[in-house]
Amino acid sequence: MKKWHAFPHSSTDYDYAGDKLDEAWENLHLGDKEPFPADSALQDAWRSFHRGDFQQAVERADALGLAGHAVANKATGIYATYLEDDLKRKTALFQTAIERAEKAIRECPDDSNSHYFHAFNLGRYSQSISVVKALKQGVGGKIFKSLQRAIEIEPEHAEAHTAAGMYHAEIIDKVGKLIGGMTYGASEAKALEHFETALAITPEAPIANIEYANGLYLLYGDRELDKVTDLYVKASELTARDAMEKLDIESALAELE
Repeated sequence: MKKWHAFPHSSTDYDYAGDKLDEAWENLHLGDKEPFPADSALQDAWRSFHRGDFQQAVERADALGLAGHAVANKATGIYATYLEDDLKRKTALFQTAIERAEKAIRECPDDSNSHYFHAFNLGRYSQSISVVKALKQGVGGKIFKSLQRAIEIEPEHAEAHTAAGMYHAEIIDKVGKLIGGMTYGASEAKALEHFETALAITPEAPIANIEYANGLYLLYGDRELDKVTDLYVKASELTARDAMEKLDIESALAELE
């Protein structure tokens, strides 16, 4: 595997060695509801993820087989979204995560994160090749199905609610309310409901605020610019709890420049 780009910040504040990981786990995983792993090797994979060593997280996770699917797919998706600047490699990374998630769905059908990270990486893949092109490939239906299943298994899965909100908003933005509703089940009301649910569960999660802002802009443009800006500002002022949130906050700051 070609060496991935390094996390471009100090990881000192995100070192969850020893018992620190267990103590911080609930806050770190309030958004994805991933249970604390009993396996020490899987704990180490998550430690690598949280401090921003995404490639090591994937390598450690893959060494455990499908037991490590959640951390491997989260690390791959976050790295590809924020740190991989080569489009060909970015899409290849998303495809690798999608394939891993499909295997996890077959083997762990009642694991909410097998479905969520399938949808998450499909969504990021869609954005990397263009949402319209992805819709023509039938990706939209797969995302919708996986998000529905993730939320059915875990109704408090904030990250799945955020992704569902973006699904509805992006569909409406690209094909309009009528076709979006008839063909893809997209709804403005459902988009807002999912965003609000995610924010209620994880008000301190940068991504819940950022994606709500992005979704509002897709749905309403400049008409909701004040609220969009407020959400970006809130996200930018939050304290990152791990490397992923640091990258999320940076993206919010970039929107405000």
